[in-house]
Amino acid sequence: MPSRHIVVVGGGVMGSSAAWHLASRGEQVTVFEQFPPGHDRGSSHGSSRIFRLAYPDPFYISLAVRALPLWHRLEEETGRRVLERTGALDHGPATATSALHDALRAAGRPSELLTPPQAAERWPGLRADTTALFHPEAGRLHADHAVAAFQQAARQGGARIRHGVKVTRLSVRGERAEVVTEGEEAVIADAVVVAVGGWAPSRLSGLVPGLPPMRVTQEQPVHFPAPDALGWPSFIHHPGAGLPADSGGIYGLGSDDGVKVGFHGVGPVVDPDHRDRTADPRALGRVQQYASRWLPGVDHTAPAATTCLYTTTPDHNFVIDRAGPLTVLAGFSGHGFKFASVIGALAADLVGGASAPSRFALGPPRAS
Repeated sequence: MPSRHIVVVGGGVMGSSAAWHLASRGEQVTVFEQFPPGHDRGSSHGSSRIFRLAYPDPFYISLAVRALPLWHRLEEETGRRVLERTGALDHGPATATSALHDALRAAGRPSELLTPPQAAERWPGLRADTTALFHPEAGRLHADHAVAAFQQAARQGGARIRHGVKVTRLSVRGERAEVVTEGEEAVIADAVVVAVGGWAPSRLSGLVPGLPPMRVTQEQPVHFPAPDALGWPSFIHHPGAGLPADSGGIYGLGSDDGVKVGFHGVGPVVDPDHRDRTADPRALGRVQQYASRWLPGVDHTAPAATTCLYTTTPDHNFVIDRAGPLTVLAGFSGHGFKFASVIGALAADLVGGASAPSRFALGPPRAS
């Protein structure tokens, strides 16, 4: 069967992973990315993202289990180190840590319940709240390196990666699709994968039936200096015990830039094309206040704040489905990066005619 021409709109982590998988299956692939390589305008930049298997939902545990060997395959194909195992510590109310422990054990994955003093003995830079769970298969992904590795692997498979090319219009032409760029270049493709992060609501509105509403927010993680930042485990502080229930929870991990800390999904709604990316001093102060209480191993007086975009669905599940010749990857709700290696494979499956996992399908109802 002759190869088809597949256009991927969006060269972030999801689009780049899709390009890798499609190219490895013999498709002719072109990626259009509106910004230069290594840009910081979307959701895929920076030096760190959490990789973890610990979810109370077995579906997401199984998805992370599928993602893990694909991250290793990416490293082998490119010679780039992307994933580091550091383990991770979840802490907070017993309802949260026990649910994670039970789900991991049911999936046959290792985990260990700890008291706060036991956790402090292992990681003196962290204070644990009420109960703690350690899971050794977790770690961190280098976000910038991951995107670069996916694009390198895609190129090795024959894909073309075109940066600085903004797509302004998408339309369906029977069983194919037309992609029009800002420079009025028109490309007819056998299929199009749309992976545009915070631009999904505006790019796909009226084009893809059953698309759930998506909330695009500007989040503000902060890096703090620490003597051994790269030795830190990833960590999540679940709300409901020492952390207010409406806080969204706190995540953190070591990185090349210090210990990264942030509230989850509490930022203001923004237009990705017209946003002020300067740090909000009030939000920064909240993270500093948190670090001064819970992270004795960092220098909370020397923060470095940055911004990124979350694109969140009402149920926090992702959108990974096909509508005619358009395959949509969207709504990763602040927890999708770790799955990128397998999401690209799911996208390639959809382009090849497979059905979407029911959890990620377009249109009602969507399982919670």
